[in-house]
Amino acid sequence: MSTEPAQRTPLVVRTREELRDEQMRWALAGSLEAGDEPGRRAVVMTMGALHEGHLELVRRARAEAGPAGQVVVTIFVNPLQFGAGEDLEKYPRDLDGDVAKLAEVGADVVFAPTPDVVYPDGDPVVRVSAGRIGEVLEGASRPGHLDGVLTVVLKLMHLVRPDVALFGEKDAQQLLAVRRMVRDLEVSVEVVGVPTVREADGLALSSRNAYLSPEERERALALSRALRAGAAAADRGAAGVINDAREVLDGADGVVVDYLALVDPVTVDAVTDDFSGPALLLVAARVGSTRLIDNQAVEVSPEVQR
Repeated sequence: MSTEPAQRTPLVVRTREELRDEQMRWALAGSLEAGDEPGRRAVVMTMGALHEGHLELVRRARAEAGPAGQVVVTIFVNPLQFGAGEDLEKYPRDLDGDVAKLAEVGADVVFAPTPDVVYPDGDPVVRVSAGRIGEVLEGASRPGHLDGVLTVVLKLMHLVRPDVALFGEKDAQQLLAVRRMVRDLEVSVEVVGVPTVREADGLALSSRNAYLSPEERERALALSRALRAGAAAADRGAAGVINDAREVLDGADGVVVDYLALVDPVTVDAVTDDFSGPALLLVAARVGSTRLIDNQAVEVSPEVQR
């Protein structure tokens, strides 16, 4: 028997008023259904161009919300998180196609605002700062990116008013920044991370994979190979993890590494050579003109002296 929810076309709303009206309608309907367990509102925030990774987030959101709950998917290409020369204008957009996919995985509402709805006064004067988390790795490569992410995430949390928000673990630094923001700013939302969805050959799903030519896609597999090689070397300590992952990347044609780092999964601080315990191995690289990121959890053993 299929575990997929019954297919239904989600309601598409584009304004704050339409979103608020739907929230009130759902709350009223829930109050009239005596005997049901109270449902939760779950949100999945996306920039559209949905792939199986996004859909897995929505499936998890459906489970978190419960049968009487509400699943909201936001589709908004956030200009604040794009830097100079990045792909804001060419970022893939296909709202009709996205809605059709969401109908198959249990989404109830799609909130697809334009920038003037999210930022009615233009670029916001007051923004959320990712602090030290936003200054390293992705933050160093894309200055201001995580500030833009956190600003729109907080705004959407206020607008959607979810009980739980789901984010993919592929964007590990983003997930950590969101969790820290929710904790530091006392936001009453449960943040749930969902494991990375991969193709059969190991490539992490990403909307940017659409930019890869067949040859570039083959070269991009070096990222996941490097992560696996690093994880396999965990019994040789932190240096062994980095060395084996680096060896794979150094031998990959057409892959320009931005960073490769083994970090504490809570602080994003680089671990020392004598570190042992859970860590995250992170990589970012360009394949052709496409920038890709990936990561792998690693349980590092103390290096054995020989």
